[in-house]
Amino acid sequence: MPRAMSHEEANAAIWQGASFFVCPGVRLGKQTKGDGMMIVLTGHTLTIDEVRRVVYERERVEAAEESMRAVEKSRAAVEQAISSGRTIYGVNTGFGKLADVRIGGSDLEQLQINLLRSHACAVGEPFAEDVVRAMLLLRANALLKGYSGVRPAVIEQLLAFLNAGIHPIVPQQGSLGASGDLAPLAHLALALAGEGEAMYEGRRMPAAQALSQAGISPLSLQEKEGLALINGTQVMTAVGALAYLEAEQLVYDSERIAALTIEALYGIVDAFDARIHAVRGFQEQAEVAERLRRYLDGSQLTTRQGERRVQDAYSIRCLPQVHGASLRALRYVKETLEIEMNAATDNPLIFTDGTVLSGGNFHGQPVAIAMDLLKIAVAELANISERRIERLVNPQLSEGLPPFLSPQPGLQSGAMIMQYVAASLVSENKTLAHPASVDSIPSSANQEDHVSMGTTAARHAYMIVQNARKVLVIELICALQAVEARGIERMAPSTRQFYHEARRIVSSITADRVFSDDIEAVAAWLSERAKHHFLRDETKA
Repeated sequence: MPRAMSHEEANAAIWQGASFFVCPGVRLGKQTKGDGMMIVLTGHTLTIDEVRRVVYERERVEAAEESMRAVEKSRAAVEQAISSGRTIYGVNTGFGKLADVRIGGSDLEQLQINLLRSHACAVGEPFAEDVVRAMLLLRANALLKGYSGVRPAVIEQLLAFLNAGIHPIVPQQGSLGASGDLAPLAHLALALAGEGEAMYEGRRMPAAQALSQAGISPLSLQEKEGLALINGTQVMTAVGALAYLEAEQLVYDSERIAALTIEALYGIVDAFDARIHAVRGFQEQAEVAERLRRYLDGSQLTTRQGERRVQDAYSIRCLPQVHGASLRALRYVKETLEIEMNAATDNPLIFTDGTVLSGGNFHGQPVAIAMDLLKIAVAELANISERRIERLVNPQLSEGLPPFLSPQPGLQSGAMIMQYVAASLVSENKTLAHPASVDSIPSSANQEDHVSMGTTAARHAYMIVQNARKVLVIELICALQAVEARGIERMAPSTRQFYHEARRIVSSITADRVFSDDIEAVAAWLSERAKHHFLRDETKA
C-alpha cells in the first residue's frame, strides 16, 4: 500500500525543487535560514514580511539608535511629571474604574508589578511560540515610537527575549480587545520580570530559570512601565499578522489547485478571457484570471465554450470573481495590520514637550473588523473549493471520472469521505466566520463600556485559515487523482509540473488507505511554504 509522506518529510520537501510555485508576477522569497541578517526596529517602518522573517526565520532584531533617543526623551517627560507632583493615569493612579485613586510615591513601582500580577488571568491553551515571537516584536516596535514613557531597558529586555528565543507562556483566552490585550500581555510582561513561565530551548520552565540559563537579568519595572507593556493591541495584531501570511499564500495555492480541477473537469477557458474581467474593473479579479490562463496555457484537457457544453458551473466559471474578491479583502487586511504594527497603542501617551494625553488608541476595532473580513475572505476559498470537490467525486457531475475517484468503486470508497470532511470543515468555518467585532460586553464597572473583541476575531481567523487549507488539500488530492484518469501527458506544462511536485508529497490512490495521513502531510507542506513566502504577489509592490 502506498505510504503517505510524514510531516517531517513534507516540511523537508519545501526546500527541494519548488519551481512549480513560481508564476508570472511572482518571485521566490528568501529560502535560507540563519544567515546573520538583522532587522532594525524604528517604531515606524515594520512590515509584514519582516514579521515573517523574525518569527519563522529567526532573524535577530535590534533597535534603531534614533528611536532609542526618542524613548529616552519620553521617559524624561514622565520623570519630570512625577517630580512636579502631577497626577497621571496609570503612573500614580489606579487603573480602569480606579483611576481616581491616587497612589503615593513609595508605592509607584509596586503598583506596576501588582498590575501585571492581577491582570495575568488569561486562560486556555497557550499561544504557539511563533505567535509569542510576534507579540514580543510588535510590543518592542510600538514602544520604540517614543510615546510610552518607558526606559530603554524595557525595549532591550523584549529584544533580549526575542533574540535568545525565550518565549513566555501566554494563554489564548481572556482579552476583550480594548484597554488593550490586557490579560495575555500581562503574562508576556511578567516573564520579562522573571515571573510566570516560558519556553526556552524546547522546554517549559519558570521564567526565572529561563532568564538564568540565558544569562539575562529580570527586569525591575518602574513607573508606567507595567501599564505600557499591557495596554496595546499586540496580541490580536500578532495573531492577525500570522493568519494573514498564511492566508495570502493560500490564495495563490488555491489558484494552482483549482487549475488542476479545471483540467480534470474539461473546464471552459473562455470564462478567463481578459476582456471579461477588464469590463468588471476589479484588478484582483483580472489578476486571478490572468494567472489561470497562464497555468492552463497549452493544456489539451481544457475546452472552449460549445465544445462539450456552453458554460461551466459557478465554482469553475466564477473562480476569478470569488478568489479575486478574497484577494482584494486580504490587501485591505494587510494595510490595516501594517498601520497597527507601527502605531502607538497604549494609554496615556507621553509627548516630548511634557504633554500627557489620555485617549483610546488601545481600542482594537480597526484590527477586529479586518480580522472579521479575513475570516469571510478565507472561508469563501474553502466554500467554493468544497463545491469543486463535489464535482470531482460525484459521478453525475464529473464528466466520466470514476465514482468517488475510487480504483474499484463499491469495493473501495476512494475519496467519498474526504468530501464529507471538506463539508464538515466548511460548515465549521461558517460558525467561526460570525463577526466578533459586532459584539461588546462592558467591563470595569461600565467605565470600559465598548470593546472590540479583536483578539477573538484574530484567533478565529487563524482557525479558519487552518480549516480552509485542509479543504484545499482535499481538492488537491482529488484533482491529482482525476487528472491521472484524464492523462497526465495532456496537461498544461505548468500544471503537469505542479502534478509531479505534489506527487512527491502524496501518492496516487491505488487502494483505500488512511487518508487523514495524506491530508495532514500535504497541509504541513503548504503551511511551511507560507512561512517562507515561496509565493509572493508583486502587483502591489
